[in-house]
Amino acid sequence: MKIPVGVLGATGTVGQRFLQLLAVHPWFEVVAITGSERTAGRPYREGVNWVIGGEIPAAVADLIVQPTQPTLAINGRPPLAFSALPTNEAREWEPQFAAAGYAVITNASTFRMTPDVPLLIPEVNPTHTALIPTQQANNNWRGFIVASPNCSTTSAILPLKIFQDAFGLQAAMIVTLQAISGAGYPGVPAMDITDNVIPYISGEDAKLENEPKKLLGTVNQGQLTLANIQTSAQANRVPVLDGHLASVSARLGRRVTAEEAVEALLNWQPPAICRELPTSPEKPLVYRPEPDRPQPRLDRDAGQGLAWTVGKVRTCDVLDIRYMAITHNTLRGAASGAILNAELLVKQGFIGN
Repeated sequence: MKIPVGVLGATGTVGQRFLQLLAVHPWFEVVAITGSERTAGRPYREGVNWVIGGEIPAAVADLIVQPTQPTLAINGRPPLAFSALPTNEAREWEPQFAAAGYAVITNASTFRMTPDVPLLIPEVNPTHTALIPTQQANNNWRGFIVASPNCSTTSAILPLKIFQDAFGLQAAMIVTLQAISGAGYPGVPAMDITDNVIPYISGEDAKLENEPKKLLGTVNQGQLTLANIQTSAQANRVPVLDGHLASVSARLGRRVTAEEAVEALLNWQPPAICRELPTSPEKPLVYRPEPDRPQPRLDRDAGQGLAWTVGKVRTCDVLDIRYMAITHNTLRGAASGAILNAELLVKQGFIGN
């Protein structure tokens, strides 16, 4: 029997992607959806402006959109709620859902840096779910919140984790070339982005500088210690539809050759539990030796949009090693990544028991 799931903010682009992916998921079944006052009380097909391609999944087309409240009108409250809420609404509602007993898997930035909220990528830091009991005790919640990282952070982080484990990590400089789909719908005006690069995305530099410290940190006895690394970031919006490309230079714990760095990437294996997750890609990391890879159009869909593609690994005269990495920002960096987090929580016993 599948685990019943609610999707909060189901009419937005991330919410739509959740519904599209969950419609064919082997473990989860969407039984409740929420939306704005404009759409509440109407069948989903009537209230949504479907913009992501394909058709509205038949299983949810006639579900009645409910107000975003932790009393979803279904037979039995779903233990799991995927949140695609905007930041301000997430700040209001996600704690209420957690207090009411829901496992809230959120894409919003609101609670990412809260010390007792896991900022989670299964291949990077699956043990950070040990923060959940601390979070529940601190807030007197029956449920909990787990956050997915920013989509641009996601694109850069896996090689940093691999290098941290293999050589140590002291600092990283990150420059991102971010797709227009990351701005949501309708997104960036055509007159601004066509034939142009916009070297500013509100709040993005800070996320790129802060989130790696949490993702690469350690959890011991339910307490988080941030990674002791220096970070500097610059985010840019570019006229690419999907795929966030990160250009990263890193200072490691010791000097290494490009060959040693590539060997570390090629020898890396994801945590064993990742092999038990149904949507986990067979090869989470794809290394491309060509001098002109990765590229968004060629590499963003690797592993059904869940894999990292890494290339241009070279020594750096200023730091130690530089590389390019890409992930699909609306899949690995958003809905697909959040679903993978939920799968991890099922396997770890936090959901479904």
